[in-house]
Amino acid sequence: PSHFYSFSFAPNPDWTRKWAKQPEILDYFEGLVSRFSLEANLRLGTEVTESTWSDADCRWTVRTNDGRTWEADVLVNALGQLNMPYVPDIAGLADFGGTVFHSARWDHDHDLGGERVGVIGIGASAIQFVPPVTREAAHTTLFQRSANYVAPKPDREFHAWERWVFRNVPGANRAYRFWIWARLEARFSLMRRNSALGRMLEKRYKAEVAKMASDRLPLDALVPDYPPGCKRVLIADDWFPAITRDDVEVVTDDVVGITEDGVDTANGRHIELDTIIFGTGFRSTDFLTPLKITGIGGRDLNEAWDGGAVAYLGLSVAGFPNMFMLYGPNTNLGHNSILFMIEQQVDYILAALEQVERRGAGAIDVTEGALTRWDEEMLRRSA
Repeated sequence: PSHFYSFSFAPNPDWTRKWAKQPEILDYFEGLVSRFSLEANLRLGTEVTESTWSDADCRWTVRTNDGRTWEADVLVNALGQLNMPYVPDIAGLADFGGTVFHSARWDHDHDLGGERVGVIGIGASAIQFVPPVTREAAHTTLFQRSANYVAPKPDREFHAWERWVFRNVPGANRAYRFWIWARLEARFSLMRRNSALGRMLEKRYKAEVAKMASDRLPLDALVPDYPPGCKRVLIADDWFPAITRDDVEVVTDDVVGITEDGVDTANGRHIELDTIIFGTGFRSTDFLTPLKITGIGGRDLNEAWDGGAVAYLGLSVAGFPNMFMLYGPNTNLGHNSILFMIEQQVDYILAALEQVERRGAGAIDVTEGALTRWDEEMLRRSA
């Protein structure tokens, strides 16, 4: 919900809906630039290509794609996880004669009206874009690897009096944020293996969704074969109305190839299409790629992560002093707001830097032992 998909230090009492739409969310974040006078500190359209630590100077040298270098005492990598779209390497994709795009790189100039549209990848992205696509396209085919748990989305416009309260009653906005946080945080228990809440939800969900099954939309296309929490629990009120339309087909057979005019599936079907939209998510585990980061003794971060990305509290990597990450390994979550998580990480970074200044130190680094113990704890608790 938008009151929690925003920053605690920059509340917006004027959200028009419980779940604001993209233009309103974008306006909020872009508005923070002028609100906090950040213009002078931004370098837009500038790609960082390399960051190197100097043991002698206790500083980072940052190089950008325009040939400039920047010196910094502290390096914070805030690249996020969901910024590099992932398109699977499907045989024949380059041969397709129609239109192809990833949902995160939407082709807004392309008109889907009257077209046969195929959607590959049915997850958190598709849950948002498929319903409007089905209303435009002549026919929509959804290539689904596994079904999702889809929860109701009690979205509505805020009443004028509610927005007045958020603007004028001290503490109202903060209290509402806390209520959202507490309600969502309580749902974490359903993600634990064999939790009573999870079993109850799974049983009830299957019973309700099974009522929609038909010859055209079989049970395995509707009901997940895994417990709640293994994938994101999605929220939408228009998903089931969309996939039960007469002009929508859900295909659960594997996609094995793409031809000039459509998609081939594992059971031998060829489905003709005009447009293919990939909702296949992001390269979410390729942290900091393709940025080259070199720490103590010339150690390359990609080499340090050869066995998988790991960072203490999702923030710090041993051998890379004064370097922090936001939204790093093991910080994603499926039940609450990542912006809340990021704010906690920023608070931690500021506290760490205060320690550096207070002790008159040149840098702060996490020990290998602390990093290893943290990684082992995460593996144990996420089992």
